[in-house]
Parts: sequence; structure tokens; C-alpha cells
Amino acid sequence: MSSTIPTFGRMLRQLVDLEVLALRTEPLDVRIERRLKQFWADAICPHCDHQSIRVWDDLDRIWCRNCDFRPVYTYGTPFHEKHLSCGEVLLAYILYADTLLSISQIAVLVDRTYMTVDYAIRDVEAAISRGFPAVWARIQQTMLGPTEVDESGKVCSGYKGQDPPRESRYRGGSFRRGRIRWKGRHGDQLTLVAARRDELTVIRAKKGIRFESDLLSVIQETEDLSQWLGEVWTDGLQAYRRLDYDHRVVMHDERYVSPDGVHINHVESLWSVIHPWLRKFRGLSKQGLEQAAHTFGLLQSLNRVRAPILTLVDSVAIDSFHSST
Repeated sequence: MSSTIPTFGRMLRQLVDLEVLALRTEPLDVRIERRLKQFWADAICPHCDHQSIRVWDDLDRIWCRNCDFRPVYTYGTPFHEKHLSCGEVLLAYILYADTLLSISQIAVLVDRTYMTVDYAIRDVEAAISRGFPAVWARIQQTMLGPTEVDESGKVCSGYKGQDPPRESRYRGGSFRRGRIRWKGRHGDQLTLVAARRDELTVIRAKKGIRFESDLLSVIQETEDLSQWLGEVWTDGLQAYRRLDYDHRVVMHDERYVSPDGVHINHVESLWSVIHPWLRKFRGLSKQGLEQAAHTFGLLQSLNRVRAPILTLVDSVAIDSFHSST
């Protein structure tokens, strides 16, 4: 066993070898196949633009009766041509997005290389982010109450894939070897900005605290996902003063709840959850940290409304097939 596998990962490997843990994704494979075929039945052929797709329960191929196009049912989705089954791909994403397991540890569980698992997760992550708005509109039609907005302390995205090497203590990093979290001044310093309205949570990682490019984009995404935006509650950060919404403020230098009940306690509670989750990566690229923070918010929203796992498949399918169903 390679010494690069984390200690906990080695323990997982031993449990798998002892048959204490056995991953059976066949039921999930079947459900994903059935759901993707349902989308294919209502989709437009990507080759001839005709809605003449035919599917079969007992075949892994679909057929366009107009142009004789016969791809497998995973064609055009993140499940296509992976060294993992559909169920394993989705399981890897869920373990990545909804647990403190690292990708290295997930790779041990599914008995694949790190790059195989990482590649599959990134494809699913991007597709779900794009398809989430359409799925969320079906799940949650009414959003009530104010929108709480807050920013967390700066986090460093790390020096992944760049020079100087991140293990160099002379450049502000740590003397320990391996993929550690960059602590020096040379990494991209980003701020987590979150907006929460009812069950909906939107989190972004932004560089600096500029109203137009950082704070406003989070609020606008929240509005897009929850239709009309009501009151916006924030702390006294100066960047919030330019809000054109019905804006109410709680001054944290004085109290955490204003005399008229304004607070941002719900959104602030996110930081105690997301920071431990981000630490498991031990450093991310700037783009990776931005995507990871956004993914965490989407999963928080789905968990709060008790959305089924197949909601993730719907997000992938809507993004892949641009279905109007």
C-alpha cells in the first residue's frame, strides 16, 4: 500500500479487505439508468435535433429513429466513459460533498486511483451546479422571510500547481511534506460570502470584499433562485451600505440581535460547518476553492429540504439534455 494514502484511508482499505465494508452500488446504478432513460425519451437528438429517441429497459443503448444515432444512455453526461459505474460516480460525489472524507479516502473505498475519482467528481460537480437552478425551482416554489448575508474571515486557496513549492517554510508555508494547506502571504486570499434565505444557501469564495463583484453576486444568485427577494439583513460592514434592497443592519460591535429582531445568526452558523469541511482538502486552487464553497451551499440547501439522492441525477440530466420537461 502506498505511503501517500492517509492513515484513515489505510484503515478504510483494511476494512474493505476484511469485507467489513462492501459497497454495493447496483441498486443505485439501476435507478440512475432508469432516470437518464426517462430524460432521453423526452430529449432532442444531439445529432439531428429531432425528438425521436427510443429507449429500452433491457438495453444500454438508445436509438434515434430519424438519424439512426445509437449511443449508450450515459452519452453526454458526466457518467459517460468513466472507470467507475454510474452509482460509484454519484457515491464518490456525495462522499466528497457531504462528508469529511477526502478524495484520497474515497478513492480507497471505491478501489480506484485518486485521479480517476477526482476527474469523475469534478465533472459531476460542474454539471450539478449548472442544473441546480432548474431542479431547485421544482422543489421549492415559495421562499419566505429575510435573506441573511455574511462574510467569513479570509481563507487561503493555496499554491497548488504553482512555484514556489508549498512545503517551503521560507516562503510562509510549513516544513512538513505533502499536500498541506498554504499559510503564506503568496496564496490567493479569498473571503467566503454566504446568503441564506429559508432553506436556500448560496456560498461563494471571493477575492476581497468589493460590493459589485463579491457581495452583490451572492445576493443576486439568491434572488434568482428564490424569485422576489425580501428584506436583506447584514452586519455593519461598509460594503453592504450600497444595497438597493430593503436593507436592515445589526451592529455587531453593540449586539448580535438588534432591538427589532434583526440578526445574521443563521448564516453565521455556516462557518463552523464549512471551515472543517474545507480543511480536509489541505489546500485548493483558487478556482477549486470557489467551486467547493458553491457546492457546499447547494448540498446544504438540498439537505434542508430533504431532497432525494436522485435530485442530483436530475440536475445532471437537465444540464446534459437541456430538457424542458
